[in-house]
Amino acid sequence: MGALWHYFLSNRQQVQGWAITTIWLAAVPLAAGLALALPAGWAASRFRWSYPPLVSLAGALYTIPSLVLFLLLPGILGTGILDTLNVAVALTVYTFALLVRAVADGLSAVNADTLSAASAMGYTGRQLLIGVQLPLAVPVIGSGLRVAAVANLSLVSVASIIGTSQLGQLFITGSSLGILTPIVLGLICFVILALCFDLVIRLAMRVLAPWRRAVPG
Repeated sequence: MGALWHYFLSNRQQVQGWAITTIWLAAVPLAAGLALALPAGWAASRFRWSYPPLVSLAGALYTIPSLVLFLLLPGILGTGILDTLNVAVALTVYTFALLVRAVADGLSAVNADTLSAASAMGYTGRQLLIGVQLPLAVPVIGSGLRVAAVANLSLVSVASIIGTSQLGQLFITGSSLGILTPIVLGLICFVILALCFDLVIRLAMRVLAPWRRAVPG
């Protein structure tokens, strides 16, 4: 543990910089992927004929190897191979792929009687979606978001192979030098970040779905 702490202190500025980049690379695609998945998931739940093709497309996107996508995107986007935008776009694709089914299933799971009661109270289609369906779908969407957050952090580390500067570089450094200290530090950092992301999402779910706290009582 002493060697680990000493290594961190000796490279603190660099590790902190990598941590900030890692958080950015994981958080921004998570928000962008959710923004894209919401309308796609709504379409899949609203028009049942579109559910199979949309979910199948999302599944196909997620099967693309991350390293292949990291290498293909510079040619598509016109960016440099080391540009962090490549990683952000790739992770947005994966987040979208993971969340489409979660959004569609969450919206579809809302009780029909609840929707009928809201309609009888004068809710329009948009009001039903924003005021009733989305809040009730928060638990399902939030669970998918938690999975996507952990997956994003794992995939960020893969980007170190192509030279993107983030915490995954600790694994490359440890492998190159033949020492475990930076590798263990990298694992600890990623675990801490994963726990932080999960905590933030869980807190957001509690705020957006406060009635769930009263269910056990």
